[in-house]
Amino acid sequence: MAENVAVFNPSSSETNSGGSANPRRQLRPVSALDTAAAGHDHCLGMVRWTNDSGVTGFILLGFSGHPQLREALFVVVLVFYLLTIWGNTAIILVSCLDAKLRTPMYFFLSHLSFLDLCFTSSIVPQLLVNLGGADNSISYAGCVVQLYVSLALGSTECVLLAVMSYDRYVAVCRPLHYAAVMHPRLCHALASVAWLSGMATTLVQSTLTLQLPLCGHRIVDHFFCEVPVLIKLACVDTTFNEAELFVASVLFLLVPVSFILGSYGLIARAVLGIASAAGRRKAFGTCSSHLLVVVIFYGTIIFMYLQPAKSRSKDQGKFVSLFYTVVTPVLNPLIYTLRNKDVRAALWRALENVLGLNRM
Repeated sequence: MAENVAVFNPSSSETNSGGSANPRRQLRPVSALDTAAAGHDHCLGMVRWTNDSGVTGFILLGFSGHPQLREALFVVVLVFYLLTIWGNTAIILVSCLDAKLRTPMYFFLSHLSFLDLCFTSSIVPQLLVNLGGADNSISYAGCVVQLYVSLALGSTECVLLAVMSYDRYVAVCRPLHYAAVMHPRLCHALASVAWLSGMATTLVQSTLTLQLPLCGHRIVDHFFCEVPVLIKLACVDTTFNEAELFVASVLFLLVPVSFILGSYGLIARAVLGIASAAGRRKAFGTCSSHLLVVVIFYGTIIFMYLQPAKSRSKDQGKFVSLFYTVVTPVLNPLIYTLRNKDVRAALWRALENVLGLNRM
């Protein structure tokens, strides 16, 4: 039989005519089970989310443990975000407007730039708000949107990079059949597969994660809502969710990486067989840009999703996540523009048209 006890409820405080709190009006009966649950939450160091608390979101701890870095991180993240917007938008525009770049390679590159643009925009604005002020909260709806969108875009990019490696394989190993193999219908089909697979995995993973009971735990020790972090908040056994996350990580990380490495192994063998030194340099130059993007992106993602959580510190995970959410999206346009003569020439032609230099 539940025992009723009187406890002080500060959320329903009332004052008497003298302005002081009236404790008699602030007592409510609580069962022994509620008392035990509250004590359990206190031991966990979590905030209990009750119906009468009025809380409708989460607290993102982010980098609050490093107050000396907040201002510097704000400036760095803001600069990288602006560069990401400018660089990826430029690649999308020149790929669509320049007739010389209407090839499968730049078709996929424009998709990659659009992915990076949307992916970083789903995370960085909230991060800047938290770094620039004292409010580290995010609404429940905002967390849900961030979870679904970021996971969908990240998973799509994993598949798209594998598709781009196949494009490079056909271009180097089967150059005479490239136009026939990589025809527009196949390119659109491959891009659609990448997008649909990303949407499918986020519908499964995010939905399963959001169905976990949190028992009022709303403190997220991260700077954005991500599946592995939210799973840790659950107050029930999460073995099934962790197993499902591991399977999805293998499908979207190890399988594409294996495919990419296999493709580039065949590319390397074909390039070494090219008699012309200039031809070898051109082939290596074209493929090395994509391979560098692959190493940077997959290296950080695999570290976060496939490494056991107990083997890394919380701060280490945050900075790794910061790298693939903020740094990687700005590296892609830099790598492809600085190492690609076609893109540099297209950008220069676009600049000439805008400034009217070709009329002088």
